[in-house]
Amino acid sequence: MLITIIAVSLVLGGLIFFHELGHFAVARSLGMGVSTFSLGFGPKILKRTWGKTEYALSLVPLGGYVALVGEQEDSELPEGFTREESFSLRPAWQRLLVVAAGPVANMLLAWLLCWILAFGWGTPLLLPQVGGLVENGPAAKAGVQAGDTIVRIDGQPIVAWDDMTRAIARSNGQPLSVELERPHKAAPNGAEGAAGEDGTPTDATSGQDSPPPSIMTVEIRPEMSVRKTIFGEDEKAWLVGIRNTGAVRLVQHGFWGSAAAGASQASDMLALTWKSFVKLVERVVPLDQVGGPIMIMQMVGKQAHEGIAGLLALAALISINLGVLNLLPIPVLDGGQIVFCLWEMIFRRPVNARVQEYAMRAGLALLVALMLLATYNDLWRIVKSAGWFGSGS
Repeated sequence: MLITIIAVSLVLGGLIFFHELGHFAVARSLGMGVSTFSLGFGPKILKRTWGKTEYALSLVPLGGYVALVGEQEDSELPEGFTREESFSLRPAWQRLLVVAAGPVANMLLAWLLCWILAFGWGTPLLLPQVGGLVENGPAAKAGVQAGDTIVRIDGQPIVAWDDMTRAIARSNGQPLSVELERPHKAAPNGAEGAAGEDGTPTDATSGQDSPPPSIMTVEIRPEMSVRKTIFGEDEKAWLVGIRNTGAVRLVQHGFWGSAAAGASQASDMLALTWKSFVKLVERVVPLDQVGGPIMIMQMVGKQAHEGIAGLLALAALISINLGVLNLLPIPVLDGGQIVFCLWEMIFRRPVNARVQEYAMRAGLALLVALMLLATYNDLWRIVKSAGWFGSGS
């Protein structure tokens, strides 16, 4: 329990800190005043003033805020600040930069975490190994067996499972020349795998070194079939009827190579997260899949007990989600404020104050509704897993 509490505090606190740091850093770089930088909401537990800004740790950890001087035109300026430092009196493009800096900071944090993962642990590469076959599928008819490794397709080297799927997709149903590597079969008595004194694998029936894997070439004609996407949708694709083993190889990188690999991983997370939000709006992903703070805490706690690498990867994914969520065009979120700034930049006048007020109320109501839905889903999952209403299966 203690490990979970510490992990949740560090992960959520770190993500919120970086988000608010983005707002703070850009505001200060543009000469805007910041009266308070708080990690958390509600009563302040700890606080200290450096320069003109009060830095605080507040009681409720689910959030944070940067109090900019003169956020509204009629706001009174705190003592020690001037009108030149007022946020509302700055050009729309400067206000847009400050507002957008929070989500951008979350994206940068995700990249840094992926960079650390790539440098410290490497990036996982799903191997093109056959774990199972569809009965009477193209691969099974061609003689492919579980345990085979795809080495080449039409003469092109296949290093990862993605290389193979892309080659099959490009085939448009034309026959493919597939080179396979088949491991040496175990002896009937199951004694295969013994080793000689030097560690070389031997065949237990003869005492000799095991023969190397067999290399063979087969011809496979992909078929147009229907498969499920990760969102549960049906999609048509050229398939050969094989499943992977799930085996991965960790690819090691140098310092700058890790930066590029981390950027690639972070961009994949961003694309998947954005698509998830789109599918949620399209009702492809059901609303009962929406999770809130309770589910996040459970996931963080689980990963904290399984290892630091998984925890860092989860933190990167949550950071991406936090950034994308804040970019949604809901007035109380950063995305809504960005829309207001863009309107002002395009039409040379701010959005009507009353329109902004009603939009903020509607946005707040929507955000509260989403939080209640997420919390309800979290609690209902706990109830079902406890088996209070059946087995929970």
